[in-house]
Amino acid sequence: MNPQSHYADTGASALPMHLLDRDGYGAWRATQPAAVAAWLDAQEFQPGAGSVALLPGEGGIGGAVVGIGDPLDPCSYAHAPTALPPGAWAPATDLPAAQRVALQLGWGLGSYRFDRYKTPPRAPARLRLPQLDDEALDVLLATMRVRDWVNTPTQDMGPAQLEAIARELAAEHGAHIEVVTGESLLAHNFPAIHAVGRASHRAPRLIELRWGFESPESRADPHVVLVGKGVCFDTGGLDIKPADGMRNMKKDMGGAAHALALAALVMSRKLPVRLSLLVPAVENAIGPDAFRPGEVIATRAGVSVEIDNTDAEGRVILCDALTYAGEQKPALIVDFATLTGAARIALGPDLPALFANDDALAAAWLAAGEQTRDPVWRMPLWRPYLRYLTSNVADLANAGSRMAGAVTAALYLERFVPGGTPWAHLDTYAWNDSSRAGRPAGGEALGLRSAWALLKARYGG
Repeated sequence: MNPQSHYADTGASALPMHLLDRDGYGAWRATQPAAVAAWLDAQEFQPGAGSVALLPGEGGIGGAVVGIGDPLDPCSYAHAPTALPPGAWAPATDLPAAQRVALQLGWGLGSYRFDRYKTPPRAPARLRLPQLDDEALDVLLATMRVRDWVNTPTQDMGPAQLEAIARELAAEHGAHIEVVTGESLLAHNFPAIHAVGRASHRAPRLIELRWGFESPESRADPHVVLVGKGVCFDTGGLDIKPADGMRNMKKDMGGAAHALALAALVMSRKLPVRLSLLVPAVENAIGPDAFRPGEVIATRAGVSVEIDNTDAEGRVILCDALTYAGEQKPALIVDFATLTGAARIALGPDLPALFANDDALAAAWLAAGEQTRDPVWRMPLWRPYLRYLTSNVADLANAGSRMAGAVTAALYLERFVPGGTPWAHLDTYAWNDSSRAGRPAGGEALGLRSAWALLKARYGG
């Protein structure tokens, strides 16, 4: 997983590519030799986003026209690595810094292939730039990590593998890690995580990584807690999913993938914060010890929860993690979760649903989404809908009416966040159902780039 492999050395020979949108194409074409204009006209080339036309040269290919849309959207360039022939390519003209970074990131996004089990048919073209932006390389690596981890099937991505990933990141960045596993979850008062994961032959666990606490100079740095839902496979439990609903449930640890990758990005960029990462990692399996509909389970917060539906398990493991996060009195809690199908019905696959108990925090994330072209959409914490989580035998039900499913899931989580603690919850799909330029079918980082931009703007990195 080396993001620099998508780029050519600065000294490498490269063919020129003209990056043009519809507005700029006419003026550029007017400056070209008659033979080039005739060549493009013969192809009936239209410089829309996603288009490419190769230009003739004395020895074969002399360059290319690459049609783009929004010049600051990385995905405007993501078709080029596979649409252009292999080899090195470079912008034909100098680009503004922001556009150059978007091109670099988009090239990497478009070059990505998940190759753990299958060799790609061809190598993508490589991009040559005068200098690569280090932060863009780190953001690309974070995105590739999310994609790789979500794409990996469950036999190679269970709770133990999530722990191994966290341990590797801790070793790389000098962080401290502790893991509470199996029956020890009960001894350490994480009963809800244990209840969901106890039926699997792979022990449930809570993974905790801490970074930035060691040095005396960091004591004044704000404490940020990232929480990621790590359901490594979701059968639905005894409320079993149908076959088509279970098919892609290897991706139900997508929230953990986002939190792990964002934590690595925070550490690699040395953001001046004290960072905690919490990943409750389980498999929601079916077995003799599976938790059952109608059971009342304990939680770390002392709130009793009636299990209305065992397929609403993500919020159950997250409530223990959020309670633990709140006990640390952080400046900010952010959780990522592939939590509800209702969010996808409301917003579709491309827009993660953002819930926040702080208007300024929500506005900042929305602005970061616009800036990075990695959008999120705010949804309401409409507290009257707490009535749908009423239980006759416990303090709370884990599910209820089919009304406003994403909202009620977020309200359930908010119940375990201390009042006054800024908190944001991102209900993300972490998946592309089909391939588009820069968005290959399979695992996807949705909301990751904007989350990083939010943290960077908020904490001055």
